[in-house]
Amino acid sequence: MRRLSGLVLAGALLLLPAFSQNLGLHAQQKLTMDGDLALLSVAIRPDKTGDYEKVLLKVKEALTKSTAPEAKQQLAGWKVVKGLKPMPDGNVVYTHVITPVPGADYNILQVLYATFTDPAEQKELYELYRGAFASNLGLSAGTLAVDLAK
Repeated sequence: MRRLSGLVLAGALLLLPAFSQNLGLHAQQKLTMDGDLALLSVAIRPDKTGDYEKVLLKVKEALTKSTAPEAKQQLAGWKVVKGLKPMPDGNVVYTHVITPVPGADYNILQVLYATFTDPAEQKELYELYRGAFASNLGLSAGTLAVDLAK
């Protein structure tokens, strides 16, 4: 239980706040996940869902271009679900459904910056991401207890 609450805190702390470092944009912190499955939910501003999805497509592009050995595994095991109805505050929930790759970095901006190294492009991606992002809602990672399909 302590590990799970630590993961939730890590997700909240690592996913966004460190990214503004004087807009030098090189987040130093890595977001790794353990277990068989991880669910990361974030709230996105309703008028910025297109920007967030544009960032997610750039993540896909970055992982596709990456030479990191874990990148292809990350691609295969990372899906994002957009909530059908907005939350009471109007924000839209996006849930990242991830089959974690041990040691792989799921910090969105770190993934982007590893491939897109032009400072102007990094700033543009940061601005899109930061402008769309409302809050972290939670991170839950664990081992599969029961597979009802089997």
